[in-house]
Amino acid sequence: MSKITIIGSGNIGLSLAKGLVKSGQYISEDITLTRRSLVNLQEEAALGFQVSDDNTQAVMEAEIVVLAILPQQLRRVLEDIKDTLHTQQILVSVISGVNCADIKQVLGDDKVVVRAMPNTAIAIGQSMTCIAADNASDTVTDRVQRLFESVGSVVVIQEDLMTSATALCACGIAFFLRAIRAASQGGVEIGFHAHDALKMAVQTAKGAADLLLQTQNHPEGEIDKVTSPKGCTIAGLNEMEHNGFSSAFIKGIKLSAEKAGGLYNE
Repeated sequence: MSKITIIGSGNIGLSLAKGLVKSGQYISEDITLTRRSLVNLQEEAALGFQVSDDNTQAVMEAEIVVLAILPQQLRRVLEDIKDTLHTQQILVSVISGVNCADIKQVLGDDKVVVRAMPNTAIAIGQSMTCIAADNASDTVTDRVQRLFESVGSVVVIQEDLMTSATALCACGIAFFLRAIRAASQGGVEIGFHAHDALKMAVQTAKGAADLLLQTQNHPEGEIDKVTSPKGCTIAGLNEMEHNGFSSAFIKGIKLSAEKAGGLYNE
């Protein structure tokens, strides 16, 4: 079992740690979490995770080092740990807008770097994670893929698509959550209590997603099954489209991709 150090235990870092333990393939004692203030990791320490405010010390025995910090913090952190890292370690970056080359520019070209873009559903083992590497071996890529497959689904992509993956999968979870919220608000307006409307919207969204995952059908094929001539479903869909539903969703994804691509340079 690998020893893993996660530098930057914010939402994604903690979600990854808890998801790995929940998968049963890792134990909390083999995962070290770092943060500038240990006060914020008391709950995790009580769950058995190793905690540290010293990144240099924390990476010494790790086989896999996950960088889960803000892009603006990256250079300082890399400068702190670069003399401690060795070439057998795998660095996994989940930082938006940061290329493998950006990291190697500080650490050196002999380091092994793989990028990964999970989303917060990783905490319950349901992440959609995209991974990419510049020149890491297939063995390394497969190892990182298995790591993230323990907490969801994985697609290996070209690195130049990572900012797009950020928008579609990482930002995307917020987009779908907002759609569910909107559906529940619509439910309240047509007569349901808020808690019932939210439960109904959530399960309907889950059913739609599972339907596509299990049947591998195209969404439009499933839509056709519930849209009858002059029916209430097509009337509702067309009203949403008249008000720009699909267009707004697509524009939001495109803008998030543009923003993700420039985060490291801000």
